[in-house]
Amino acid sequence: MAVDRSDPATPVIFVGGDLAFTTSGPLRDEVDRALAERPPVIVLDFAELLFIDSTGLSVIVHAWREGQQTGTAIRLRSTPRFLDTILDMTGVIGLLDRPPPRRHSGHPGADAVRPAASA
Repeated sequence: MAVDRSDPATPVIFVGGDLAFTTSGPLRDEVDRALAERPPVIVLDFAELLFIDSTGLSVIVHAWREGQQTGTAIRLRSTPRFLDTILDMTGVIGLLDRPPPRRHSGHPGADAVRPAASA
């Protein structure tokens, strides 16, 4: 695993090899470190991923769930075909397509979604 923080607004975490029970802890820790900075987007790059089990998949779900809390979008990049299939079959891809809630500006009502005015 490697991390590119050259753009603080979009850190990229490169995941390679096997993402399984024995190796998912460091990725989860790195995701949590990145989320603590509250960037708009975190990219998980899977170009070098060889295998993923349910524990590895749970780290992706954890990243999404925590990102929803902080207003950080989680984007996957360079996903191998087998990972695309797993994400689709488990419904995780649907979660990732949901935008995170907008960050609150601090003004009451400023971030509320208002219906369009009718004519």
